[in-house]
Amino acid sequence: MEQVKVFLDESEIPRQWYNILADMPSPMSPPLHPGTGQPVGPDDLAPIFPMNLIEQEVSSERWLDIPEEVLEKYLLWRPTPLYRARNLEKLLDAPVQIYYKNEGVSPPGSHKPNTAVPQAYYNKAFGIERLSTETGAGQWGSALSMACQMFDLECRVFMVRVSYEQKPYRRMMMMTWGANCIPSPSDLTQAGKKILAEDPNSPGSLGIAISEAIEDAVADEKARYSLGSVLNHVLLHQTIVGLEAQKQLEKIGVYPDVVMGCCGGGSNFAGICLPYVRDKIHGKDISIVAAEPTSCPTMTRGPFAYDFGDTAMTTPFMAMHTLGHDFVPAPIHAGGLRYHGMAPIVSHLVKEEIIEARAFDQIETFSAGVQWARAEGFISAPETNHAIAAVVQEAQRAKEEGKEKVILFNWSGHGLVDLAAYDAFLSGKLTHYELPEEEIQRALRAIEKFPKP
Repeated sequence: MEQVKVFLDESEIPRQWYNILADMPSPMSPPLHPGTGQPVGPDDLAPIFPMNLIEQEVSSERWLDIPEEVLEKYLLWRPTPLYRARNLEKLLDAPVQIYYKNEGVSPPGSHKPNTAVPQAYYNKAFGIERLSTETGAGQWGSALSMACQMFDLECRVFMVRVSYEQKPYRRMMMMTWGANCIPSPSDLTQAGKKILAEDPNSPGSLGIAISEAIEDAVADEKARYSLGSVLNHVLLHQTIVGLEAQKQLEKIGVYPDVVMGCCGGGSNFAGICLPYVRDKIHGKDISIVAAEPTSCPTMTRGPFAYDFGDTAMTTPFMAMHTLGHDFVPAPIHAGGLRYHGMAPIVSHLVKEEIIEARAFDQIETFSAGVQWARAEGFISAPETNHAIAAVVQEAQRAKEEGKEKVILFNWSGHGLVDLAAYDAFLSGKLTHYELPEEEIQRALRAIEKFPKP
């Protein structure tokens, strides 16, 4: 029988996270204080994050030890298996080998606990009693809800309203783990009230939900804010995915030609890719591809600029690819990819042409997701379908070029609580959607006067 899965023993789990900042070939533009225009320091971030996480955010050390208490929780689902998608390979009839990291085996069904667990641990160690956060599709909110329960923390989640309505089972998961899930925009914060006054039917956005969560956290000295993507320490925690994948592929003597992941804020993409970015920086011939939606084309059509990470402009200025902090994406079903910005690390790598970004329409992604489910059995999260669409595209290119390729991607989560999205696709209710250029220009006018990277 042909081998389908590659496992690591629990004793082989990586015991350190990898920090790409130690190997960046060029310096990144620092986050700036919106009041002074100067680089932010640790004290500027202290009302929002605990100091032990701030230290990770600004660290340039290559390797950071994973605490034993975090490893103990990781072992509930890690190391995750590496699969070879042999059935999809046969279906595509292309000269490719396709491997994927199955991050859907975690209790909430996605990669998000890789950072939720350490964030809950570090906040608890710092004496924090409650975490406030936002969530789009609900994967991050459910992961942090579980992590908070593990470390006896309260959890409040502001969920983008359109996803709150589209994905009730994610909300129920959060409630089962003891969290309080609130549709955003809400009337609990000044940021939410302002948005509702302007548009009572606002579908919400991750930028709005971030504003609400930060406002909620800074009003309580025993609370802190927790973010599931974008920031350096979040991407750091996710690198355990790529580090495990490297060990697993080494066991079978394989090295990828292409590494891929879907990309909304950057966490799961960075998790699989950053260890390989290091290899590329040090001379490896490898392509690294980020897949995003055409409805929210941050990297493929947004400029690299300083912008706020949230709608209410409460965060520092961050140098990133952005569509403007007041941009409200169309209510596509891949709620986890509906963010106006991109992780500064990922944005910098795009700018330096170390990685490549591609955009995919939601019809194309669901077509790929259904094709995947019928070949490989697993039903993917709508976000993950963007990575699968990129894999299918890459396989077709390999076939046209007559070139053998090994493809690795992050299967970032299952779609078993996203079946309403599949129902919409299978019943023909989904439509093609590409963001109009005038909408991009309108959103970008909001950042014209900001500092330039």
